[in-house]
Amino acid sequence: MMSFRNHRLRDFAVPMGTNWLLNDLAEAKGKQELYTRQSPQILKALREMALVQSVESSNRIEGVTVAQDRLRPLVLGNARPKDRSEQDIMGYRRAVNLIHSKADALLIAPDLLRRLHKLCQEGSGDAGQFKKVDNEVIELRPAAAPLVRFKCVSAKATPAAVEELCLVYRHAIDQDHIPPLVAVGALVLDFLCIHPFRDGNGRVSRLLTLLALYQHGYEVGRYISLERLIEEAKEDYYHVLQQSSQRWHEGKHDLLPWLNHFLSIIRRAYGELERRAGEIKAPRGAKAALVLAAIREQPGEFRLADIEQACPGVGREWIRSLLTELKAAGEATCKGRGPAARWRYQENKGTNS
Repeated sequence: MMSFRNHRLRDFAVPMGTNWLLNDLAEAKGKQELYTRQSPQILKALREMALVQSVESSNRIEGVTVAQDRLRPLVLGNARPKDRSEQDIMGYRRAVNLIHSKADALLIAPDLLRRLHKLCQEGSGDAGQFKKVDNEVIELRPAAAPLVRFKCVSAKATPAAVEELCLVYRHAIDQDHIPPLVAVGALVLDFLCIHPFRDGNGRVSRLLTLLALYQHGYEVGRYISLERLIEEAKEDYYHVLQQSSQRWHEGKHDLLPWLNHFLSIIRRAYGELERRAGEIKAPRGAKAALVLAAIREQPGEFRLADIEQACPGVGREWIRSLLTELKAAGEATCKGRGPAARWRYQENKGTNS
């Protein structure tokens, strides 16, 4: 709530560089409908891929992982969870599905935040409950004592802080007419500084990001995983969070480092959507278009596992058969055999690319 108090956002002078980001995103939002009018097959494949990557990345950031062969059945199928990690994976999937299907009907309020937490932390004893004990953001350092990065809002003050945050966010949008992306960035930063739950704050913050963006018409997260992009820029994420949280309790923090990073992640997502939408014209079909896009984005040599990770909605044997086809057409080369084989895409070679 500290980013909203005393009309901070209303009086916030947006620097030129941040304005460029906002303008880029307004333009991308305008093109969004063009992309989503494309082939239903490619859109279905993109949605499945984004869902799998979002569930995997958001949990992996928090140290929750499952075997690769269990990920797709848990996210897209009807597999039953075998342990706590798999419960978290399935819970996050349910939370994302709720946002995908009912975003416009969900009011950003304390009850909703507790509901999202209960979904993605179903296996914990305090799922859906605000913290009962004060907590801190700790940096674990190898061969060194843990470092306290930030002292969060106290457990006693948390319910009131969350209530205030939700109210002032809605007021900023409805009454002060703050640019939505600026207000959403401030909302997520303040949520992370309050840290209202004992565990799972990062996951809920990413669900909150997705929901708030959808409510303002920025739907790129349906097709490109924002959570994956956040994970890929994890070091920068923690760095700007530390910068922008300094003096937050006094209301004298600098929102800008966090806001620019937040906007850059969304712009990267739109850039990736545009590139992948361009692959729709590939004659091999929706799955092949996605795999080809992943192959072409590899900077040099790659393994089959690299493409499998980039395309979680596509089976290993299917990827292997496409690589074999590319090799036969002179569009790819291969060194070695089996899982350790190194592939390289031969740009502008062959006749089917």
